[in-house]
Amino acid sequence: MNKLIKIKIIATIGIFIISFLSHFMYTIFPNTITSILFPVNESIFEHMKIIFTSTIIYSIIDYILLKKENISTDNFWIQLLLTSFLGIIIYLILYLPIRYTIGEYLPISILLLFITYAIMQIVSYYLLTKEKIPYPNKLTILLIIIIYIIFAILTYNPPHNDLFLDTSTSTYGINPLTKK
Repeated sequence: MNKLIKIKIIATIGIFIISFLSHFMYTIFPNTITSILFPVNESIFEHMKIIFTSTIIYSIIDYILLKKENISTDNFWIQLLLTSFLGIIIYLILYLPIRYTIGEYLPISILLLFITYAIMQIVSYYLLTKEKIPYPNKLTILLIIIIYIIFAILTYNPPHNDLFLDTSTSTYGINPLTKK
């Protein structure tokens, strides 16, 4: 098995583990920063932040492993942006039809999350093995910041629709009991 495939398998597992830690960060450390990066309730939207942020956090380890194994990182930043954002789309495509037909079941949600991360790492592998994509790295960082600004706006001003509804409390946005 080639080194990049091993790194991508490790990434799938690493991001999956970070996701579980991410789920509780706002509950443990309720503040403005954690409210933007991590979920503040049990809505579908807030769980999309888990996918994005866990991938971004794990990227530090991913980058170190790629460098250690002398694997090209020419497309690292573009693949990070694309896979992080693509993960949200993939999860919604997999999750929503199941949720609206049979309901919400935690084991199914967790399995779909793992499948999402595996697909993301397949895309990452593909992008990292391509010739250098002419794309400015600074633009990637700017777009990631813009995505987090959108997360902040939607966290503090959620629209009242299914994606933003915390079904456990029938509320939207930050639960006043955890807000500091």
